[in-house]
Amino acid sequence: MLIAVTRAVSPTLADCELTHLPRDPIDVSKAVAEHACYEEALRSLGATIVRASGEPTLPDAVFVEDTALALDEVAVLTRPGAASRRAEVESMAQVLSAYRPLVRIQPPGTLDGGDVLRVGRRLYVGLSSRTNRAGIAQLEALVDQWGYEVIPVPVSGCLHLKSAVTQVTDDLLLINDRWVRPQCFGSMEMVTVAPAEPDGANGLRIGAAVIYPAHHPETAERLAGAGVRVVPVPCAELAKAEGGVTCCSVLFATERSS
Repeated sequence: MLIAVTRAVSPTLADCELTHLPRDPIDVSKAVAEHACYEEALRSLGATIVRASGEPTLPDAVFVEDTALALDEVAVLTRPGAASRRAEVESMAQVLSAYRPLVRIQPPGTLDGGDVLRVGRRLYVGLSSRTNRAGIAQLEALVDQWGYEVIPVPVSGCLHLKSAVTQVTDDLLLINDRWVRPQCFGSMEMVTVAPAEPDGANGLRIGAAVIYPAHHPETAERLAGAGVRVVPVPCAELAKAEGGVTCCSVLFATERSS
């Protein structure tokens, strides 16, 4: 069974942390509707929704990906780079403890889940404003026993590594090569975002499909041309909070390695 852990949009979403975007008014009711469409897309692709408890006083809490990394063998509870987001972690720990043993990133390390791109047994980790070298070193030590290779990747111009690159098929990445160097990912094939859609590199792969923002149609066409099944979802309001489609869920299978 595929589990998708999500969380309701906070009524305080408009007070979110911002790093690279100007603050635009956010219509929270529209964001709630977008999130409902997102959850329905997850269900349509076979995921079972498990909701973490609501956090109405934590503006960014809908972006659950940043609080945890769920691997086959373990769940790593992160220490978000924005201090205002660290209170989001405990309620995610309560959910994930039912499915995985838990380990934690400790001070002075910082790690946002949005900076971790898993490709097989490789974990590419963005060196960003939210994730530091101490956090990456701790992650490497925590997952070494299961044979994961942790590869630091410099990121510039965007919030997270997965703002700049995501995996869309077994051997294909979607990338904004102005924000991260393609050479960091070896010989994998790549689709680049449309020039007018620099934020278009964030897609959420589930099986043979990719949940993808409806407001990036040119890049969606590029994905379709590469043979990717695109499932569009509205998320323009959530994007104003520097959120993407990977940010709003933590995905894992209930069957795992021992």
